Amino acid sequence: MSGDRRVRRTRRLIQEALVALILEKGYDAVTVTDIIERADVGRSTFYAHFTDKQDVLFSNLDQLAFLHLAPRGEARELFAFSRPMFEHVREQERLVRALMGRRSGGLVHARGEQLLGTLVKEELLAAGSQASVSLDLLVTCVVGAFMGLLRAWIDGETTASPAELDAAFRAAVLPGVRAALRQDGPLRIDR
Repeated sequence: MSGDRRVRRTRRLIQEALVALILEKGYDAVTVTDIIERADVGRSTFYAHFTDKQDVLFSNLDQLAFLHLAPRGEARELFAFSRPMFEHVREQERLVRALMGRRSGGLVHARGEQLLGTLVKEELLAAGSQASVSLDLLVTCVVGAFMGLLRAWIDGETTASPAELDAAFRAAVLPGVRAALRQDGPLRIDR
C-alpha cells in the first residue's frame, strides 16, 4: 500500500468518525478524543492530518467539492452549478445531513455560504453586465435562496427532488438577477 493510499485512508477514517459522532450527539459535544477513539487512530496520527475538529469538519465540507461542480472553460447558463450540486447533495445525503443538519453547528453553514458565495460572485462578474444593485448584495440574495432550499431539504421540510429544487431556485433568483444585471433573455457566461 502506498503512502498516499494510507494517508487517504487515515483521513477518511477520521472524517467518517466525525460524521458518525455528529449524527449521534451533535458537533459541539464531539471532542478530538471522541474522534480519535472512533477512528481508532493515535493522537499523533490525528494531529499529523488535522489541526483540530474544525479542520476535520471543513475537510468534509470541502470534500463535497462544491466548487468543482461548476464546469469551467465553456459557455453555459448562469448558475449551472445548481442542479448538479443538489444532485451531489442527494448522493451524499448522510454526509450532508451530518455536516449541515440541525446538529452540525453554525460553522459549516458559514463555510458553505462562503464557498457558494465565491462561486456565485465569479459567475456574476463573468456575466459582464453593469449591475443596478451592489454585487455583494446580489450574491447574498442568490446564496440565501440556494442555502434556504438546501436547509429545507436537509431538515426534512421538503422531499423535493434535485430537479424540483433546481427549478424552484431558478424561478426565484433568475428574474431578479436579470433585472439587476439589466439583461433580457437567457443569462449565459463565458469561461
